[in-house]
Amino acid sequence: MDLTLATREEDGRAIVAVGGEIDVYTAPKLRDQITELVGAGSYNIVIDLEAVEFLDSTGLGVLVGGLKKVRAHDGSLELVCSQERLLKIFRITGLAKVFVIHDSLDPSVAS
Repeated sequence: MDLTLATREEDGRAIVAVGGEIDVYTAPKLRDQITELVGAGSYNIVIDLEAVEFLDSTGLGVLVGGLKKVRAHDGSLELVCSQERLLKIFRITGLAKVFVIHDSLDPSVAS
């Protein structure tokens, strides 16, 4: 399974819709996308994980690294995820307390 990324701008935020698997092979693609957005001055990023089928520790590391990048510019990196199997990973690792996680895209864009 490959990783798909679709980025758009909405209400001053960069929204990255991610699909497929985020693993050791595909995570660098997501990391590069986040780095590119921050480099272009987008410091408020929403990562939409609704179409993600698998997420491993490498993927989690990319998300944490992205959060550090935007926080260095007083920005935010929020997640959209309603899939219990992915939410469980965030809870087990303690990252559910680190990330703002929305269950749909609407509240994250409006906030």
